[in-house]
Amino acid sequence: MLKFIKHNLETINGVDIYPIISLVLFFIVFVSFFVWAMTYSKDKIKELSELPFKDEQ
Repeated sequence: MLKFIKHNLETINGVDIYPIISLVLFFIVFVSFFVWAMTYSKDKIKELSELPFKDEQ
């Protein structure tokens, strides 16, 4: 099964760039989320973590 897919992909010009693009996009998204998580306000994190315990009735 894989040889059929591999053969079809080998016939497409420039297909070898797609794995590189997907890896770079994944890395950018992962690093961006990590930076966002590390710079998020500690007060906001505390407020959000206490939401399930608040009784608003």
